Amino acid sequence: MAIAAITIQNDLHAHIIRHELRTRHNIELLLIEVDRLSASHHINWHLDGSKPNCRILSDQTWLSTEELDVIWWRRSRSQQIFDDVVYPPEQEDVINNDCRSALFGAFTTCFNRVWLSHPFATERAGNKLYQLSVARGSGFRVPRTLVSQDPDSVKQFIACLPNKQAIVKTVAGGGRGLFLFTQFVTEAELEKIDSIKVCPAIYQEYIEGNTHIRLNCFGNTSYAGRIVSPDLDWRPNLDIPVSAWPVPDELHARVRAVLDELKLEMGIVDIKLTPEGEYVWLEVNPQGQFLFLEPLTGTPYSRIFSDYLASVVSDSKDSTGYALRRV
Repeated sequence: MAIAAITIQNDLHAHIIRHELRTRHNIELLLIEVDRLSASHHINWHLDGSKPNCRILSDQTWLSTEELDVIWWRRSRSQQIFDDVVYPPEQEDVINNDCRSALFGAFTTCFNRVWLSHPFATERAGNKLYQLSVARGSGFRVPRTLVSQDPDSVKQFIACLPNKQAIVKTVAGGGRGLFLFTQFVTEAELEKIDSIKVCPAIYQEYIEGNTHIRLNCFGNTSYAGRIVSPDLDWRPNLDIPVSAWPVPDELHARVRAVLDELKLEMGIVDIKLTPEGEYVWLEVNPQGQFLFLEPLTGTPYSRIFSDYLASVVSDSKDSTGYALRRV
């Protein structure tokens, strides 16, 4: 049995799950660090004949994709770590783009077994516009949403909201360590026309309530944490009530239906629970963080996820297995 995690250097999730798989299931999780492709990890993709083949240099060992049963496609888009070498920014961009594209192309053309989840599905599902549309089509309530960079459209959208309260967040965000959290749109912000014009952003109606559900769906099971916070974005401050929250069967089924439509094997879903008890879909991260909930809720997520990966590996050997049928 062989499983690889496509991730970044010092990814705590990957290292903890690697330990759990090794000690609990005698399965070795190979770590392919995508931010080290310019240093200790290399790609060798060869097309000669009927089909391509791919080998990856990891931990000073060449590994063929044909040796793998499962790939955990966790982190694939990181910038390269160049150690002591300094390149001009424009050269860094070329290196980063070529490493990222080569990795994506090599694995998607050479590996045809079980993905968690497939890179094509992960890429598409990561688009917030697409996932909102799929969630709405699957019956979830989603916030009224406008994606725009036109100041007049933004002002008109907010004026038409029942509570006249809106939030703003990035469409994709990220890049070179910059993190922008969700925030309210104030009258002062609406006057910053040049700032609005510079790029599209997501404007949404504010959903009342302070109960946030962090739902982690792994295959056919879901586990969740209930986070009570008055903040729009609870991530900067976890000194708040966080507890384990049993996921109702009906909610799991609805989430699983969305993930199936997105072709995701797993997903980390943010849901707002209104004071009236309605579930409002906010977004899904195909490979979001979940281990932070373990010490806060007492739920053994490291054991749960390692058991899930082990079951996927086992199912990949069986043509009737859940994971293989979903590839």
